Amino acid sequence: MSHRFSAIRAAWAGSTVLAAAAAFGFAAPAVAQDGASTEDDGQLATIIVTANRREENLQDVPVSADILDQERIGAIFSGAGDITALAGTAPGLNVESSNGRVAPRFYIRGLGNTDFDLAASQPVSVLLDDVVLENVTLKSFPVFDVERVEILRGPQGTLFGRNTPAGAVKITSIKPSQEFTASGSLSYGSYDTISVNGAVGGALVEDKIAVRIAAQLQHRADWIDNGFTGEDNALGGYNDFAVRGQLLFTPTERSSILAAVNYRNLDGSSTFFRANVLGRSDLQPNNTNSLNDNYDRDTVFYDAGGGNAADYEQVGLTLTGAYEFDGVTLTSITSYWTSEGSSRGDIDGGFGAVFLGTVRISVCGRA
Repeated sequence: MSHRFSAIRAAWAGSTVLAAAAAFGFAAPAVAQDGASTEDDGQLATIIVTANRREENLQDVPVSADILDQERIGAIFSGAGDITALAGTAPGLNVESSNGRVAPRFYIRGLGNTDFDLAASQPVSVLLDDVVLENVTLKSFPVFDVERVEILRGPQGTLFGRNTPAGAVKITSIKPSQEFTASGSLSYGSYDTISVNGAVGGALVEDKIAVRIAAQLQHRADWIDNGFTGEDNALGGYNDFAVRGQLLFTPTERSSILAAVNYRNLDGSSTFFRANVLGRSDLQPNNTNSLNDNYDRDTVFYDAGGGNAADYEQVGLTLTGAYEFDGVTLTSITSYWTSEGSSRGDIDGGFGAVFLGTVRISVCGRA
């Protein structure tokens, strides 16, 4: 069963000249990126990747990769989607979760780990600014104010360490610069869904210190009725706020120190399971995977789960130092990330639903 999500989005960007523009349109599903880039004077634009931990032309890198640029990423997440919205944006990439907006599971070329344990290791690593987000809850950190996302297919252990036999998803945020820049976007959709993000940056001390601050707020109102308690619009909403601050110090032309702080606060919902909504093989031998008449997207019958809450707070601190020698650059990355929270759900699909009776229970986690 599909559900149409309608949204209106406005965006603006400014620079030193303070030029601004706005665009409105309906949100549409993202599709896989074409192999070709836009043409410039009859030639293809150069696509830069950091698959080898340095900036290179994609054509010169012997790795299977796809690149999502800043504009594309903005379109993908304009509907207030979490990181699972990356699923299908590149060939061979799938992302799903049994914990709502946290604890995603990544698959590349079909290789992944279906274990929903929060301590489970995965064969696909997620990196934010060259820092591996190993814990599965940290992998869900919102994607915003991002320069590009690189999907690297195949084993990446040589450069990115353990837990990369299937590949890696490499997220690179926009860094501070001496030029003043400001940007923002706003979208509104069904169920009072709102996505707001903005960023501002520029020089604090000319040619020495630059700063950039970016933030994002995603909100959706409760829209699922609880038929067991009789409450309307009791479940399904969320507030997901994230902010990133970066300070770049360049004492000399060859050296730089970048300090970054990432923070996220999620007050949301876990995955919603529904009982007896799948066709039974003894009653529908030729149609065992269909949703039956018990499935109602807007109603659940929950006697447990405490509101299916998923509340998390995440903090990340990163200090990156670099010095450019003749022919080589020495880089040091020190980072500390922590994630604290809990998620709870009615995973039996709602014992006590009016249609259950004494039949066996089959659970479906489809939202």
